[in-house]
Amino acid sequence: MQLQKSEGYKIIHEWLLSKGLSAFPFQEKTWQHIINHQSGLVNAPTGFGKTYAVFLGALIQFINQYPADYNKRKNNKLQLLWISPLRALAKDVGRAMEETIEALGMNWKVGIRNGDTTVSERQKQQRNIPEILVITPESLHLLLAQKNNAAFFTGLKIIAVDEWHELLGSKRGVQVELAISRIIGQRKILNEINDISVWGISATIGNLTEAKDVLVSSLNKEGVIIRAALNKRTEISSILPDEIEKYPWAGHLGLKLADKIIPIIKQSNTTLVFINTRGMSERWYQAIVTIAPELSGLVALHHGSMEHEIRTWVEESLHKQKLKAVVCTASLDLGVDFRPVDTVIQVGSPKGVARFLQRAGRSGHQPGETSNIYFLPTHSLELIEAAALKTAIKKNVIESRQPMLLCFDVLIQYLCTLATGDGFIAEQIFNEVKQTYCYKEITEEEWQYLLHNITQGGVALQQYDEFKKVEIENGIYKIKNRAIAMRHRLHIGTIVSEAMLKVKLMNGRYIGVIEEWFISRLEPGAVFTLSGRNLELITIKDMDVIVKQSSSKKTIVPSWQGGRMPLSANLGAMLRKMFDKVAEKKTGKFEEIELEVLKPLFQLQQQLSAIPQANELLIEHIETKDGFHVFVYPFEGRLVHEAMAALLAYRIATIIPITFSIAMNDYGFELLSDKPVPLDDSNVYELFSIDNLLADIQQSVNSVEMAKRKFRDIAVIGGLVFQGYPGEYKKARHLQSSSSLIFSVLSEYEKDSLLLRQAYQEVFDQQMEEVRLRNALQRISSGKIIVRFPGQLTPFCFPIKVDSMRENLTSEKLEERILRMQQQLEKENRK
Repeated sequence: MQLQKSEGYKIIHEWLLSKGLSAFPFQEKTWQHIINHQSGLVNAPTGFGKTYAVFLGALIQFINQYPADYNKRKNNKLQLLWISPLRALAKDVGRAMEETIEALGMNWKVGIRNGDTTVSERQKQQRNIPEILVITPESLHLLLAQKNNAAFFTGLKIIAVDEWHELLGSKRGVQVELAISRIIGQRKILNEINDISVWGISATIGNLTEAKDVLVSSLNKEGVIIRAALNKRTEISSILPDEIEKYPWAGHLGLKLADKIIPIIKQSNTTLVFINTRGMSERWYQAIVTIAPELSGLVALHHGSMEHEIRTWVEESLHKQKLKAVVCTASLDLGVDFRPVDTVIQVGSPKGVARFLQRAGRSGHQPGETSNIYFLPTHSLELIEAAALKTAIKKNVIESRQPMLLCFDVLIQYLCTLATGDGFIAEQIFNEVKQTYCYKEITEEEWQYLLHNITQGGVALQQYDEFKKVEIENGIYKIKNRAIAMRHRLHIGTIVSEAMLKVKLMNGRYIGVIEEWFISRLEPGAVFTLSGRNLELITIKDMDVIVKQSSSKKTIVPSWQGGRMPLSANLGAMLRKMFDKVAEKKTGKFEEIELEVLKPLFQLQQQLSAIPQANELLIEHIETKDGFHVFVYPFEGRLVHEAMAALLAYRIATIIPITFSIAMNDYGFELLSDKPVPLDDSNVYELFSIDNLLADIQQSVNSVEMAKRKFRDIAVIGGLVFQGYPGEYKKARHLQSSSSLIFSVLSEYEKDSLLLRQAYQEVFDQQMEEVRLRNALQRISSGKIIVRFPGQLTPFCFPIKVDSMRENLTSEKLEERILRMQQQLEKENRK
């Protein structure tokens, strides 16, 4: 059927005209593919209507099917399943859909299903299935754990996965793959496979074709990619310090520049201030209202550890234009309907081009509007990242998201999910699972291992009844024990976070959540900040932290685990190219304002040592009263540097007996010893060789200990460790000891365990970034290595040196010590 001649298109076209709008060509192209029952991926800049490309396509398809009475038909069963990565995003999408449906006079209902959905609302959805269901991956698997779940999806026409680039490359993305495979498998049984299509919606991603292939894999069809040929204008402005510190250090500069964002906030309609970590967002919120008290009540805070009602209020106030600014983390990265936001401020490097573009796109979030984003550095060298980001965006250098393969923990959880519902036939589910991208290489032997694992506990754990979860009855695998089924439903999901405690005032009012490891270090009477308030710790009772409001000026800002993001490979490469420009520039001004203001720093670095070009690696030997330092600058991100530092330390230790302490940041790393380090022109290329890399990595780091920590998450996802019922207080260290015990048992009695293998693989792939490490070593080996012996610390090494001091000093003492160091270094420079 030709789109323009269809009844559905005419109605949608007229509705758009009544609003003074018209469809973009990429939207019409998507609608044509949808009414032809095709599948694929829609890619367009943020704010250009990707959501409507798929959503309106579903409406057109329905109107075409019932042209005479499309607006009278009720209870049409589920037509569109909309999978969303964030709860806040789900609410926004649902609201936008309801407004459109109401304007068209249709009787469709939009349901939202996630962790916040009440039991009564879920039961209502079961009794009266909405035409559109906006759902998270975890809640979708909970649906699959219900009896007769196939009836819920009968009649489903489109599965849409919103912000697919956010899910791809994560275990939540694998959950989506498995859910799609099951729904399609159910349709195959009914011989209705041609009636269903799968669509992904994605903004910024480098590997679009692979992203599309992962999504539509279960359909066994090629699928299409629809790119919007639209240019989204992004204006990037760097906030420059009045004076450049020649000896910069991380986190120090940011809050010093807080006063510079007040005029930006005041002159803008609404501003989002993005902070990379929850702890720093608390500090920035306090700084803004302290500097500009007149903004109190007009500035809000938003991050994932805050109480749900407060976050909802912030989102609603943002939507209704009641706020001038919101200080937020990645919790507001995504969304469809924040029209009033016209300015974004990024505090500190976003560490990736795609993340920066995503955040920039939150302003000017409509077709034809310009996104305005300010970059505020947290130390001087981050200005080079700002210049690198501008260049990367001009050249459209966007990161790829690599899909995960053979996640056996997620598959074990999925099989138990199916067994909790209607049960499953092994051969049928094996064929479905093989159709997914993640498990296309799974072998029959591995499949049988997993079945043995869920029914008998595997080889090592078969003596314990608690691991024999699934029974086989007439060839159907089922969980018949109600207690086991309930425990499983409680822990469906792949996000394994640190143990969280609820923070409540003495009157029982809920404030938010805090990680156990942080709060357990505090004594009663200590004051900490959460949700922008200063709170005094009274006691910890069960899963609750009881607090009262405090007027104390001195407060501890919480830190949450996993807050620091490593530099992406793409941004690292662009950063090294920036140094090419710096090294080549002999006279005149830099084209990039950021490089121009950093000239004094570059001149000092060149004077004391060298500035490496893109094909060069700089190594600095410096002796201080602390010992003998080796600083190395690959510009590859902290994870790669951590592994590279351990590798280099191990290889040097094979030459002479020597021990090191290690520090690193995104630009380089430090090896510190009490004796001279034998690293020079005679052996440097050999030490950075890729020969015997895997064996040397395993020797250089405690890979067993790292795998043991990684196994904790795998054990929780795979159901080997129970996290406790809601309200129960099961400490993280108890979880760790439980998983460590299982790890030890498997290591001794079941060495070929797939979950053990997965733990080691995840350590190499994720924590060490082994592929990226190998590529970096290859680049270094084939390039030029420069060894220098500066007489003092240099601008490049100073931030790494500061990072190495953080663990042993309080923030006040650290600041005093750094100030003395800076003054001493400046004094030596003047000699």
